[in-house]
Amino acid sequence: MDHIFTVTKRYNKPLHSSKINIFNEIKKSIICSISCSNVIAFSTQNDLEEANSPYFSSYVYVADLNSPWQIHKILCNPSPVTVLQWDFTGQLLLIGDENGCVRIYATKDHILNDWNLLLQVPLQGEHILSAAFFHPGKKVCLNTEKKDSSSYMEKFQHVKFACSVKQFGGRPANGVLLLTTTGMLAAILLPQTTSQTAMVMATESLGPTRIFIKTADICYGKNGHFLIAISSGDPSTPVQCYKVSVKKIEEKCVISSESLLSFFLFEAPKDALKQVVIDRRCRISYVKWIMREDADSLVIAANSDNQSCLQVWELREKALPVHKSFGNPDASQFYTTVLWQYQCHFQYSSKVTSLATSKLSLINNISSGYIVVTFADNTVHCLYRDTLKPIFSTSLATPRYLDEPLSKCQKTSIKIASIDMSWLGNVLIIMDTNDGLHLLKLPPQIENLALSVPYCAMVLEYCLIGGFDWLDLLLVIKPSSIDLICDRLTDVFNRQSPHIQQFYYVQFLCIKTSLYRLSANGQSKANDLTSFLMLHSISTAFKSLLRPSEMTSHEKSPADSLATESEGQVDVDNVLMHLEAKEFTVEPSTLQSLQQLIQWVADLALNLLVKVPESRPSIGKVYELIKDVKALNMLRELLVLIRIWGLLRSACLPVFIRSDANLDVLALLFRLLSRLVQNVNEPDDALVDECCLLPSQVQVQPMQPINNRVVLASPQLAQLSLPIQLEYYTEPECFLTGDHLAPQTVDSIRHLYLGKRPRVVKQCVRCGGSAGTTTVKRTAAIRAWDQRWIRSCQCGGQWRMQKYT
Repeated sequence: MDHIFTVTKRYNKPLHSSKINIFNEIKKSIICSISCSNVIAFSTQNDLEEANSPYFSSYVYVADLNSPWQIHKILCNPSPVTVLQWDFTGQLLLIGDENGCVRIYATKDHILNDWNLLLQVPLQGEHILSAAFFHPGKKVCLNTEKKDSSSYMEKFQHVKFACSVKQFGGRPANGVLLLTTTGMLAAILLPQTTSQTAMVMATESLGPTRIFIKTADICYGKNGHFLIAISSGDPSTPVQCYKVSVKKIEEKCVISSESLLSFFLFEAPKDALKQVVIDRRCRISYVKWIMREDADSLVIAANSDNQSCLQVWELREKALPVHKSFGNPDASQFYTTVLWQYQCHFQYSSKVTSLATSKLSLINNISSGYIVVTFADNTVHCLYRDTLKPIFSTSLATPRYLDEPLSKCQKTSIKIASIDMSWLGNVLIIMDTNDGLHLLKLPPQIENLALSVPYCAMVLEYCLIGGFDWLDLLLVIKPSSIDLICDRLTDVFNRQSPHIQQFYYVQFLCIKTSLYRLSANGQSKANDLTSFLMLHSISTAFKSLLRPSEMTSHEKSPADSLATESEGQVDVDNVLMHLEAKEFTVEPSTLQSLQQLIQWVADLALNLLVKVPESRPSIGKVYELIKDVKALNMLRELLVLIRIWGLLRSACLPVFIRSDANLDVLALLFRLLSRLVQNVNEPDDALVDECCLLPSQVQVQPMQPINNRVVLASPQLAQLSLPIQLEYYTEPECFLTGDHLAPQTVDSIRHLYLGKRPRVVKQCVRCGGSAGTTTVKRTAAIRAWDQRWIRSCQCGGQWRMQKYT
């Protein structure tokens, strides 16, 4: 459990004393939660922008795991925040407080540091204790019987799982279920974005009467219902379980609750108690389902004065004998029922301060994952979920700045307030009582399996199929295994059927690019893959503008005709003679709006060709893109399209600075690329000579360099001693690479120059790529191009608005 980083706020003065005295249980207002897209949401009791505020408030911030010092304040709440919950897509964030106010936020235009309040529901007089978004009805797990299969469809299975609430046509509804400390249930159906429907809300009592609840947890049943486990905190009262169903009937929402089996902690064997549970001062502090989906086991944490006990209880089928007077006396009869059965326990000589369980189960209904528990002595223990046997343990040390005296550091003590596990279970987020944020590495979820190359490749494939973010895995991968992981990932991907490869191709390229960015020796490969991803996207966008002619048969699309006719050709004009002109006709206004993309394609072809002499085996340098036949053929097809469109609108043609005004640059590029495709590994001497002369004939515009901004997932992480001490709102100097001193800022999406320091740009939180915010000439083609990247950058990272003063 390596401690990766600590992010804190340096206060020049002591915190206001009256503020701490008002709120004794600090940890109740300091909570954290991480989404499936690895965005952290956390609440603090101090304003991280303005230190030493005399008024009590609860502040909610968000940050990407790749740059945790870049935080953004969402809310300043006058009452303590008690619930932070993300939905399954990582786009909605629910914030609940102890005054019964529920707010749901979403990003504005998918900008990480710009949030909108979608919904606000007041539940007067209620303390929000727990919340869960409706399940979408999708669940992907690893098939253990075919885990060594090369087929994604066999290795990963879509488990049958019902959505929580169905709408018209069986579509899953979007909403949330709330539970308060008085035993009140509230279901909120969010309005649909495609219609004018309003919010639908319903309330119901959890049990026959309203009861006091100290701690609770909500999980999902496979039939679409919710399972809720509650406790009043008193070990002499039972831990109760309920089955809750939410249905939408016409325009109303109906909640039904059914009591299930309950159990007492003191029903465990005597040796499992150790005088903890039977102590009069003992209190149940946490009740957690071990699996969020289709759970049948609970972990209970009970605290006394100086010790604690964790117990695991499971639902088991048990055959009970039936007395002969109630049946056939000649035959032994048994009645099968379901009972809560004690499994194991774990004792420790300190109070439990926080508890976290795995969010995803990579293997369906098979023991995997673990339980992470923290104690009042600042120790963190990772336990097996079924046996509670320790895997690893560590202690959270007090952070100290390099320029801070040791005597001053010893006076500052921190306590763990809240923890949360990433969705893939690779890292643990910790919030302390001084509003510090910590990240710890966790062992792999599957038992007895180290962080090996096959395991890492399997998790990345799981992210590819399930649509999860893989950044938390990048932070724990060993740099020496990156090449092996990429090779294994590529080998398995190439064995998939063509339609599977086509569907997941862009995401596959994003994963490979992010892996190579972790290696100091892989930056050129990452740059090549980034260029290839953009080339693939431009090719898809350009070919989508082509429409088949009504005069010809529709057995072959224009894109297929282009690929067939350009194969083996060296002269671009010969290709044009065999193509149907009507199928490649596009409106001139559309062509003009695509000029910058056309220019980028031509510049890429030039840059690749001038590197041909360096790519010879005798030099020893390898340019992956220049040896990729698929990429070179894609370039050739695009040059043919550009040639045709130039006849329709000459202004859309790329601009070249030539030594000879009569030089046909497009024809030259097509001819050289066609000869290079014939033998990419050992180009002939005549081709190498012509490529050497190319810079003297045409000015070669350098391509945009790869972005290596200040982020954690970079080669510098492996070179630093852990833990890394970071500070909120301050970029660490240890990650600066020099690329931030580029003379020009280039739009990585539209390929426009934005100036040296544009006032406002969108910046990717992963690769650092920039994108302009001002609108350009809006045609249907360019609108479709912008929509392709509105949710995320080409590397898969989210956008944040960056302002320069």
